[in-house]
Amino acid sequence: MMLILIAGPYRSGTNNDLKLIKRNMDRLESVALPIFRKGHIPMIGEWVANPLIALAGSTEVGDDIFNEIQYPAAHRLLTKCDAVLRIEGASKGADQDVEIAKQLGLKIYYDINEIPDAGA
Repeated sequence: MMLILIAGPYRSGTNNDLKLIKRNMDRLESVALPIFRKGHIPMIGEWVANPLIALAGSTEVGDDIFNEIQYPAAHRLLTKCDAVLRIEGASKGADQDVEIAKQLGLKIYYDINEIPDAGA
């Protein structure tokens, strides 16, 4: 069993439009259940960061509080993960996640079908 961070566009290409950000989040979450069904634990940085950002008093996407928490949350998570699934789409943050994952020696997957079933 692996803890797998799902990395892909969240804010990228949205101009902070909340509808487009939600669409990106839906894309990230769309691979979470298939990862779980393969016997692993899916993780998305925003699942950790977004509640913290709200608790810290952020008033809009991209404000100082958002920036203080958003990327550091994913980077801290990476130290506990076994792998990263990088989904399609331009994203500086997701590319950073992959680079950190490589430095940590984590497995990097680019397609859900590359991820083996747990115990395989």
